[in-house]
Amino acid sequence: MKLRNKILFSLIFFLIVQVNGQDLKSPGVISGNIQTIGQYYQEDTIINAALPEHLYGFNGFANVNYQKGDFRAGIRYESYLNTLEGYPTSFSGTGIGYRYLSWNSDNVGVTIGNFYDQFGSGMIFRAYEERQLGIDNSLDGIRLTYEPVNGVYLKGMVGKQRHIFMDGLVNGNGIIRAFDSELNLNELLDSSNSWKFKATIGGSFVSKFNTDNNTNFFDLPKNVGASSVRVNLRYNKIRFSGEYVHKINDPYPDNQDSRFNYIYKNGEGILLNLGYSTKGFAVDFSAKHMDNMLWRSTNVNVGPTDLLIGYLPALTKQHTYNLAATLYPYATNFYGEIAYQLDVLYKIPKKTTLGGRYGTSVAINFATAYVPERNFIDDMETTRNSYTTSFFARSDSILLQDFNVEIKRKINKKLKLSLNYFNFIFNDDAVKVANYYKIINAQIAVMDLTYKINRHHSLRFETQAMWTDEDKGDWLFGQIEYTFSPHWYIAVLDQYNSGNDDLKKRVHYGLISAGYINGSHRFSFQYGKQRAGVFCVGGVCRAVPASNGLTFSFTSSF
Repeated sequence: MKLRNKILFSLIFFLIVQVNGQDLKSPGVISGNIQTIGQYYQEDTIINAALPEHLYGFNGFANVNYQKGDFRAGIRYESYLNTLEGYPTSFSGTGIGYRYLSWNSDNVGVTIGNFYDQFGSGMIFRAYEERQLGIDNSLDGIRLTYEPVNGVYLKGMVGKQRHIFMDGLVNGNGIIRAFDSELNLNELLDSSNSWKFKATIGGSFVSKFNTDNNTNFFDLPKNVGASSVRVNLRYNKIRFSGEYVHKINDPYPDNQDSRFNYIYKNGEGILLNLGYSTKGFAVDFSAKHMDNMLWRSTNVNVGPTDLLIGYLPALTKQHTYNLAATLYPYATNFYGEIAYQLDVLYKIPKKTTLGGRYGTSVAINFATAYVPERNFIDDMETTRNSYTTSFFARSDSILLQDFNVEIKRKINKKLKLSLNYFNFIFNDDAVKVANYYKIINAQIAVMDLTYKINRHHSLRFETQAMWTDEDKGDWLFGQIEYTFSPHWYIAVLDQYNSGNDDLKKRVHYGLISAGYINGSHRFSFQYGKQRAGVFCVGGVCRAVPASNGLTFSFTSSF
């Protein structure tokens, strides 16, 4: 265990003992959770399955938190022995990867150690964890919060980002300095809470200090700053939010496109949202302009999701059905994009011809993203801005178009039906998740049927089909799941690449899974084949290799 972890761990233990010793009648609360995943790999040359030398991969972690009054402390112990295939190789070994102390008193909050946080939408700053993707860029340092008067919130922090895990926490070299302020006008001025109009405004400033300059050809700035303003408004059933972010020049190496290699152009981001909702109906429209907003706490090449200061949100629906979620998921374009999304939700009233006895829910979603219109200029030997662009000026180069409809209806007391249709236009040359590198047009249909046998037993049938003339052709998917609550479930599924031009690759990816749930404890296993694909959450993705074997997982909380 590294010296700094030993010191903080000893401090946590000492403070817990001291706090408990002062009041034995109220010893505080200890809580936590644990998650483990183990996978045994088998050879399968047909699907080119991953077969590491160690044959068995294991990822696990456990959080232990202590709280007494305004005092909190905690640690997370992590193990990667050996890391699961497809997970970042920068996770290795076993040790403490997260530890913190925090307390609040008189409207002042202090946190030392690791912490997560986000300003606004996250474009300017987001320290977060997405364990399924192997993302953890928690800040390691000090955070202060202060509420001088009711409705005014101030926040400041300084620290280094978690970079990798090698038998413990390893931070990057860059230093993040951040400040955020937010004013809630209703809390400040409307003590009676009588206003129908709700308003919150905020502003942030974030900078990095970085000396990881590995080139003698350019004068790279060591200090890079970004600022943002945001507003959230609501009146009765109408809501609006807007955010603008500006980042000064932050040259970064790019080995794929020389037009973006070490350019000194400023970055800008705009995110707008307008929504209306009432009983049985809601509509939501979002628009995004983002250009050159990728920034990290380093200037050297690292992994795609390493040391990111800001979060680049994707204006697309996060799909859950297998074919739509894993074959062509959209990853936010790092260079920039002009994107729009429209959501419409409508509940057809019950006891009508279209609504039926229980009513019918209809959800329509349309999302599209384009490359910004860029006017490239010949200044790579001088100012290196590379190009100019304008707000919401898009080119004809499409990145994604996603149109989908979902209809849900309760047929009777025992039967529920969900029908889904997806229509994709996907530019894999830009997004690069399918290794096809061309435009892909695809359609997907899904039928999801749940039959409640009795109070404790239910059956769920799911069928999916995808049609496309590009990439690997058509796919079929089927699943049957039997649940006998409150403890057991078992499911059998199969994916079949029915339209592959190579007949030898028309493979069935069969899989059986089962699980046992007892309160907060969950055991599960699955055995079979999994195809190579991409797993995405919120526009951030990681590649998952093909595999064949047995997977066991256990989660618990206390």
